[in-house]
Amino acid sequence: MKECPFCNHKEEESVLKNELCFARFDKYPVSKGHLLVIPWRHFDNYFDATREEKIALIDLIDEARNLLDKEFNPDGYNIGVNIGIPAGQSVMHLHIHIIPRYIGDTENPRGGVRGVLPRKRNYRINSE
Repeated sequence: MKECPFCNHKEEESVLKNELCFARFDKYPVSKGHLLVIPWRHFDNYFDATREEKIALIDLIDEARNLLDKEFNPDGYNIGVNIGIPAGQSVMHLHIHIIPRYIGDTENPRGGVRGVLPRKRNYRINSE
């Protein structure tokens, strides 16, 4: 069985942390400043997090935004969790992506996280 890269991370890779989770830069970033927020406890699924872990994750997401705003000054954010192989999860230890977005980083950002299924990304909002 392959070792978990989040259970065996190097302490110097952590840029933020609290009692229940830590944040580090993604090793394969989608954009400049792409962070991962990861619980210390090993489990694969957001829905298996305790209430306390969920609160700690949200707190660290907020801290991460402050850090990213200061360091990279992005124009927007995507926050996402992949749960299960069909949803694109490749490391079976819960991690939340905080992806800074910049004007011009994609031709048409409309649809945001809906882009995980490209054919569903472009949609029309009925104004009626």
